Amino acid sequence: MPAPQYSPSPRELDDLELLLSGALAPQTTFDEATGITLTLPPELADAPQVELVDPEGLPLGRWTPTSLTQLATPTYGPFRRLHLNPAQAREQYAGRLVVPVAAPLTDGDFGLVEQRAGERGVVLLALSGTGTPVDVSPVGLVRATLAAAGVLQRNGYRADVVAVPLASHGDPDLDHRLGKQVAANYATDEVLGLTGQGEWPEQIAAIVAQDQPGDNERGVVVFFTGLSGSGKSTLAQALKDRILEEGRRTVTSLDGDVVRRNLSAGLTFSRADRETNIRRIGWVAAEIARHRGIAICSPIAPYDETRQQVRQLVEEAGGEFVLVHVATPLEECERRDRKGLYAKARAGEIPEFTGISSPYEEPADAAVRIDTTDRTIPEALADLLPLLPFPT
Repeated sequence: MPAPQYSPSPRELDDLELLLSGALAPQTTFDEATGITLTLPPELADAPQVELVDPEGLPLGRWTPTSLTQLATPTYGPFRRLHLNPAQAREQYAGRLVVPVAAPLTDGDFGLVEQRAGERGVVLLALSGTGTPVDVSPVGLVRATLAAAGVLQRNGYRADVVAVPLASHGDPDLDHRLGKQVAANYATDEVLGLTGQGEWPEQIAAIVAQDQPGDNERGVVVFFTGLSGSGKSTLAQALKDRILEEGRRTVTSLDGDVVRRNLSAGLTFSRADRETNIRRIGWVAAEIARHRGIAICSPIAPYDETRQQVRQLVEEAGGEFVLVHVATPLEECERRDRKGLYAKARAGEIPEFTGISSPYEEPADAAVRIDTTDRTIPEALADLLPLLPFPT
């Protein structure tokens, strides 16, 4: 019987690549005791082995509770040509000064590198894993590091870049230890730590500016959540119209009912299918934000766990997530009942109807809470507009 498959999180995929490449040697598999962990879904928790696959389904490794076996080399992601394993880097750049890079180089960093590099040259290790780069995205860090190598080359130094997807694990001590471990595995000579003191040279600053747009350019997801009939779709449409009237940004509406008819046709209203629908909305919204657009979502989204998953998707894509709780009381929503859904739910014709026979978990992390009872659309929208990270 073939092993079940699992596509790990971005952080886990980064760890997987380093484990398989030898960058984390002597560690060769996921291990709770070391902080390099793999969290399998509940249905796979007791599986004797699992195939770990990339986002496109290519099997990369076979995991068991005690071992990790490589099945393929990762091929996804930008700058893949720069992803050398330690053995390849040591052979290709033997004797070079190794410089781990987690942030764009400053003029102070350049001075330090040039002082220590001498004739042996330098390898800049761009630590481009999930959550590690400072002031830039992972791709932005590699671009800025390539530009830094270009500066060093023009100044007469041999300089090359190796991309290493070392992820952050949210523990400064662990991350520092792993960084030292990775650098040591890539080095055949000295490892130089940078201070980050000074200013970015012009060409580096230009890359940072392009990579990190201002609020007027950053992707945003405005996510309305609330009971059926609360006014979510109405407010979402009003906000979309206002943004279009301004004419400064592109905007896409992902209304819950519209998405169900198109992206999620065939799904039921079971909890599992409803959460699948929300995750689909979240994935599309995150991709819109990744490309610096505005997505306005207005599903019921009754469960906190799924809303948190959508927030994570958006933030990992570099977008800003604005959660809006349309907190119109159940009594008012049921009084409106424009589609007759509450009446059907009360009659038992619609099972698992949010607010009647299925729970709604009120968000504790909403940017704003709006009750539309006895309020006009402009009045209710005015509660939200000052909190948006773009002009309206």
